Amino acid sequence: MNNGRPTPDLPTILSFMMLGLLGVLLFVPILGGPLPSPFLIGGLLLVRLALQIWRAQRDERLKRPASWALDILLIGLIFYVASNQ
Repeated sequence: MNNGRPTPDLPTILSFMMLGLLGVLLFVPILGGPLPSPFLIGGLLLVRLALQIWRAQRDERLKRPASWALDILLIGLIFYVASNQ
């Protein structure tokens, strides 16, 4: 039963799954595992940004262009560092 609480929509579920995957990928090196590719991390962050924009198109309250600009800056820095290795 739903108990009157709204359930998350598909973009929200996908966004949480993307955050979980990113968390696991960034936590594995702490446990002694291999480092993930910076291009993989940057790509996953790009996908998550696209999910955030998709969610904002469905719900006006989620429009946060300043947050998106910060995300784009972070993704750009990750790709810049990865390309200069």
